[in-house]
Amino acid sequence: MMVKIRKMRPLKKAIQELESTGVLPLNVQDEVLAADISVNEQILKQVFENCSDIVFRPICANRQTKMLLIYIDGLVDKKIVEQVVLKPMMFEGMPDGLKQVNSIGEIIQDQLVAITQVKAVSKVREVSDAVLKSNLAVLTDGESQALLADIKGFEKRSIEEPSAELSVRGPRDGFTETLRVNTSLVRRRIRSPRLKMEPYSIGDLSQTDIAISYIEGIASNSVLEEVRQRVRRIQIDGILESAFIEEFIEDLPFSPFPQIQNTERPDVVCASLLEGKVAIFVDNTPFVLIVPMTFWTGVQAAEDYYERSIFTSFIRFVRFTLINISLFLPSLYVAVTTYHPQLIPTNLLISIAAAREGIPFPTVVEALMMEFLFEGLREAGVRLPKAVGSAVSIVGALVIGQAAVQAGIISAPMVIIVATTGISSFSFPRYNLGTAYRVLRFPMLLLSGILGLYGVAFGALAIIIHLTNIRSFGVPYLSPVAPQIPRNLKDVLMRAHRWNMTNRPVMISGEEKMRIPKGQQPGPKQGDQTE
Repeated sequence: MMVKIRKMRPLKKAIQELESTGVLPLNVQDEVLAADISVNEQILKQVFENCSDIVFRPICANRQTKMLLIYIDGLVDKKIVEQVVLKPMMFEGMPDGLKQVNSIGEIIQDQLVAITQVKAVSKVREVSDAVLKSNLAVLTDGESQALLADIKGFEKRSIEEPSAELSVRGPRDGFTETLRVNTSLVRRRIRSPRLKMEPYSIGDLSQTDIAISYIEGIASNSVLEEVRQRVRRIQIDGILESAFIEEFIEDLPFSPFPQIQNTERPDVVCASLLEGKVAIFVDNTPFVLIVPMTFWTGVQAAEDYYERSIFTSFIRFVRFTLINISLFLPSLYVAVTTYHPQLIPTNLLISIAAAREGIPFPTVVEALMMEFLFEGLREAGVRLPKAVGSAVSIVGALVIGQAAVQAGIISAPMVIIVATTGISSFSFPRYNLGTAYRVLRFPMLLLSGILGLYGVAFGALAIIIHLTNIRSFGVPYLSPVAPQIPRNLKDVLMRAHRWNMTNRPVMISGEEKMRIPKGQQPGPKQGDQTE
């Protein structure tokens, strides 16, 4: 049976307009493919004009059937193209049943091309979009359809341990810049059909693939629907990193505190999904977004859940102490030494006064100068190559600090205060939350320099009020502390035993609140006592 060639008038008209004016109509990509392969080739070559990396490979199968392969050089596996597509068509010949089939899908998809993911499309736009997404397009003369074969073969980074989220104990694998590799790392850990991956494409030019992941029945339906709506309404020319998505969907863009968690660790994503949160995977970046986020999530490390609860609780106490030191120590020092010296023991006050003798700047100016200098050294250490970055930051701090003290510009106690504050700021498990505290340290210094301890109290109160008013996709930022949910306080300031954390977070999870059945506390069996 011969394949009938249908006349595609709109596409023929577009070809005529192209030949007369040299300009392709803007809406031609919405038209259906023609049955004439030369027409389709002319249109697609005009669509990909001046794209030197787009390969048009005409072949003749069985010496009579004209075919056209279209792909991007460098984004497909050439070995698969040669061995699975070109070799069977050009040398092994078409199957005997060629005249009994009616479509390209039957000829190639079922009989020739041994590729797992194939799809037949009929529009010019579908072909061009698929080629740009690293697919191979196969067009056949006499067919108004094109076959798309998924044979991606571009270079990609191997799976490595995330450098920004190191842990002594726990998995060592981390996300890469490939979307399907990242989703597979999560699927390896949660082997359930309830784990969903909803696909989206954002960016008029980049056409970036993203996936919204959640566990059906555990994730909150209201949070999930809110995530979908915020993602759908994004209109932008290109998405280059997950931070682009983050800025479009966060609740308070002018707040210094992050409302969306990002991570490179698959185990962190899986743990969040099991709590009822929603993950957003973005192609071309190893950072996955997790919503909703609370303040306590920002101060918890992945390693907290791989060590025994008694050690984790102690480490969390140390961490919270250092976090408060990083924010309040410089402002408290400025307030006490400037306005409330009576609060300092006499011997210590005499020592501070002797060290500050001859210093030309007020304490608040001195603190601002040292804090600004410390931030500059930290930024220089991050931007410089790793071989010299750490050396420059450490040596620079020692040399400049010592020289400033000997020159009588900065007092020695101020160097100690700033160094202690800097060390404390490195205790944040999440970089974005630590950045918020670094920014807030400067207004706290100004308030303490103007109002003393009253300024420190006013600043702390303003921060607490702001934190209580933040919502992350409808979830209070300080929950389960404010509003207080007693049964969810087992994993905030301390971590209870795993067998004791039987419920998921109430404000985050959906219908399934129970996580672990009760009565699993370990202990010796009855009668298991030596006489």
